[in-house]
Amino acid sequence: MKGYLKLGKVKGIQLAIHWTFPLLLLWVGVLEFQNRGNLEGVLMAEGLVMVLMVCVVLHEFGHALMAKRFHIQTKSIVILPIGGVATLDKMPDKPGQELLVALAGPAVNVLIAILIALFVPIRSYFNFDNIILDEQLYLPTLRNFLFYLFVANVMLVVFNLIPAFPMDGGRVLRALLSFKLGRVKATQIAAGIGQALAILFFIIGLFFNPFLILIAVFIFFGAYGENQMVQQHLVLGGHTVEDATVTNITKLSPDNSIQEVIEIVLAGTEKDFVVLSGDSIVGILTQKDIIKHAGNPSLRVNEIMERSFKTFDNSTALTTVLELIAQGKSSFFPVTRQDKFIGVIDRVNISEFILFKTVTSRQTEIQ
Repeated sequence: MKGYLKLGKVKGIQLAIHWTFPLLLLWVGVLEFQNRGNLEGVLMAEGLVMVLMVCVVLHEFGHALMAKRFHIQTKSIVILPIGGVATLDKMPDKPGQELLVALAGPAVNVLIAILIALFVPIRSYFNFDNIILDEQLYLPTLRNFLFYLFVANVMLVVFNLIPAFPMDGGRVLRALLSFKLGRVKATQIAAGIGQALAILFFIIGLFFNPFLILIAVFIFFGAYGENQMVQQHLVLGGHTVEDATVTNITKLSPDNSIQEVIEIVLAGTEKDFVVLSGDSIVGILTQKDIIKHAGNPSLRVNEIMERSFKTFDNSTALTTVLELIAQGKSSFFPVTRQDKFIGVIDRVNISEFILFKTVTSRQTEIQ
């Protein structure tokens, strides 16, 4: 996880904070000092941001724990200046399950707000006129701190339930639409609404709040990526790994030198290779490893090849490979038939397979 500081694991979920998060603390501190001009106000604002991020993490754990009920694991939770992101292996395919997973996060913030309201007389803040209220809220007290935290959690609920896919509200919208329209059409509609709202956020952000610009970018490309993923799953549905397996490939031996591999790379288009000893797959050699050791051409393949790798049987669903690639774990896999090596499958060939299938489908529709 480059650019992130790992904070440890909770229930097998990696917690991390993005390197830009301290910039948020710096920005908040500068603004608060300009407004109040005292250390107490700055410390209260900074403390509020830190505690609010804890609430955000709990929000993401709400998603993660609900997803776990449907046998979906969560790889990590990352804290960003604009909030948190839980990386699930996938979202549930069933609308009812996705609805529950999407609502679980905001439900945590609702619970936090209710708990705060039990200890802080929230109504009393609405009994003052504006001038007195401003004076009351200006005081750096524990009561005000909790009131601000209450308001922040309520705002998190409201903001997250805006139907801007892929935010929680957008996923709720997709789940509800999926009951009647199916996942593909529901995703198209939810993604379209999300991108439209992203453009609106971007315009508003230009004039009022730069953080809205960051959120707009996140929503726009998140909605686009999710829609693309669903469309790809539609195209790949019913197809197996063998349909997109590359069979015309170079097979390396553990005794090949890096110089020999470089010559193969320069003479063709292959970048990643499978290493075989007889008929057995003993490793894979990626472009990254080749470049890393290009300065030592006398090295043997068996000295730098990756010995830990995943293979796919030819009968595996193509969507399974696509999901694994989307998780960023790898993009190059040996393929076997009855435990015998027959070829490889990678991101590039799946993309080409999708392209040709899409073109063929469109031509069929026209005819």
